Order: sequence, then structure tokens, then C-alpha cells
Amino acid sequence: MPDTSERNRVRTTRTAFEILRWIRDKDGIGVSELARDLGIAKSTAHRHLTTLLDEECIIKEGEKYYLGLQFLNFGEAARNRHPAYRMAGRKVEQLAAETQERVQFIVEEHGHAVYVYREVGERAVQTDPGIGKRIPLHATAAGKAILASFPQERIEAIIERRGLDALTEATITRPDALFDELEEIRSRGYGFNEQENIVGLHAVGVPIRGADETVIGALSISGPSHRLVGETLTEKLPRLLLGTANELELNIAHS
Repeated sequence: MPDTSERNRVRTTRTAFEILRWIRDKDGIGVSELARDLGIAKSTAHRHLTTLLDEECIIKEGEKYYLGLQFLNFGEAARNRHPAYRMAGRKVEQLAAETQERVQFIVEEHGHAVYVYREVGERAVQTDPGIGKRIPLHATAAGKAILASFPQERIEAIIERRGLDALTEATITRPDALFDELEEIRSRGYGFNEQENIVGLHAVGVPIRGADETVIGALSISGPSHRLVGETLTEKLPRLLLGTANELELNIAHS
């Protein structure tokens, strides 16, 4: 019996998005290289690229194709659709100025953590992948803060779909260990990342709730492990984030 869920998907659409991701990851690609990498005929690759070019989704420079700025418009529309996201963005700016570290607001989408806003202070390290980048929820302070707000069934579904890959030797890779840590996060109200995503980087993250008390994302502050340590990591930054989260949630509830 054929898989009806798969049958209802449009293969050409899937191929088009695979091509777009390939162009993004390669930072530009030619027809022959694309055909070889995807294992499709050169004529097929050319037809897809020509269609995407006609739709102004990509541009052509010389013999290579690149993503077009239309995706910038799509990205801004996605980021601005939720008024609370914009409020969170202003808090990210304030926290970065106050702490001089790197501050970000992330949300969960399709089992990934997605950077929605990010600012860097004067002392911040340039280690994050950029706005819109997807990273594992289980390896970040903000991601774990979001996971801790979900029911057990949803967490299990995310683990089944995305796994618990190790990004560093400190990354949690066992479900039971993750569940234990999420319980601690629920109890204290914030999560830690101690070199679990990037070696040499620590972070603290707190969940942000919308007007209906549903967690819509999380704020986090991150910096070098030699600087975010001791009371700074375990007391000072958590207090700052919890206070900021409380103020932000009040603004969201009464907006």
C-alpha cells in the first residue's frame, strides 16, 4: 500500500526547495555542479533554475546562481507577523547594551531552535550562525528553556524526529538525562548551556510566555566560558533575564 501522505506531496516543489537550500549552503552554484550534487539531469537542473529565476527567487551572476533578496522580504514578514517577537527584539537590544555580551531571542519551529533576533555587545564573541539559522533545541540554553515548557509527548516527538545529536562532548545525548535537566529548568525557571553547543561558550536562557501563558520563545545571554562562570552565570545573569522576561511578558499581555 503506497504512503498516502507521501503521495499527496508535490515532488517538484520538494526538489525546488532542495535546490534553494543547496544554493544557500554552497553560496552560489552552477548548473553542472547542481545536477551532479543532486543526482539529476543537467536539463532538469537548468529548468528548475530558470523557473526560480523567472520567479525572481534567485539571481544569476556569470555562470552561477545565488539566492535573491526576495527571501529577505519573506523573512521579515515571518519575523514581524507576531507583535510579541518585535517586543522581544527590543529587549534583545537592551540586554546586549547592558551586558556587552551576545543576546538572542529564539523560537521553536518544526522541532528546531530558530534565531529570530540577535544583538552583540562590545565584548561579545562572534560565534552564532545568524538570523533564521536553525540549531538543535537540546544543545542550547534557550532551546532547553522552551522544551521545558512542552508536555512530555511533544518533547518525545521532537526527539524522535530530530534526535539528540552531539555537537560537543558536553551535549546531552540521552533522553533520560535531558528529561532530568528539563525538570530542573521547570523548577528554577531558566536553563544553562555549558559548552554544549560550542566549545568555550556558556549561556543562560529563560522562556517567554504570550498572553495565553503559552511559551512563544526564549531569551538567552551567551559568552566565553571564562567570563560567564561562577555567580555571573548562576545568579547575576539569571536574575537579569528573569526580570526582563517578567517585564516583557507584562508588555505582551497588555499590548
